[in-house]
Amino acid sequence: MSFFKGDRNADQIQQLSDYIDHSCRIVATTGAGISVGGGGVTYGQMFFSSRGAGRMRRSEDDHSSFLRTYLDNMFSYEPSYSHYALQELESEGKLLGIITTNVDCMHTIAGSKNVAEIQGSLQVNCCKECGRHYDDYEIWNKDELPRCEACGGEILPWPIYSHIGLWDADVRKATEWISEADLILAIGTHGNYGDAYWGYRNRNAAIVQINPGHTGFDRVASLNIRENCDDVFMKLHERRSEND
Repeated sequence: MSFFKGDRNADQIQQLSDYIDHSCRIVATTGAGISVGGGGVTYGQMFFSSRGAGRMRRSEDDHSSFLRTYLDNMFSYEPSYSHYALQELESEGKLLGIITTNVDCMHTIAGSKNVAEIQGSLQVNCCKECGRHYDDYEIWNKDELPRCEACGGEILPWPIYSHIGLWDADVRKATEWISEADLILAIGTHGNYGDAYWGYRNRNAAIVQINPGHTGFDRVASLNIRENCDDVFMKLHERRSEND
């Protein structure tokens, strides 16, 4: 992929289009920036807010209040344009998978099949009393928070249950995909989450970052596009349509 580095005259959207056209094993790593474009407040923002992190561990009422506030927000917005753009790349057979720290299931809702939610998500839930799993985000899309059918205990999503721990099954998928990637798209994310998967990447893969701010990917990216990811993918769609 090194032949792109010398082409400093091409505009960034064309460079991104060229990277995609010349790649067949793309992996996207995404963070909060891809979901905010759809209108939502991220789980991480709420978890680490002054009203969230301290209160969540004190009582079941605090868990319920936090979850209800987050879920009301989650189910009131849709996947962003970028979520759908990645699903389209997957349907074209170019995208191996998506590695995300987001827990809002928006990649799945947008139709993507190969998603590694390395911190778990609202799709990974278990009863804190008996450990029974309920791995479907639709259990949260109800008027009341769900209870375990077996024992009546409180059901918690993995990020709360584990205190933002790693979901090992998806970390394994992430390491496999990124080791095979020939192009890595870092979209709306600030870092590689403590090297949980990043150290396994194919060192010959090109890295394109799409983020309006500066992040830990700045120094390793072949191309840094300092724009909102939805704007970038809209421009990319127009450019690729023109080129067809």
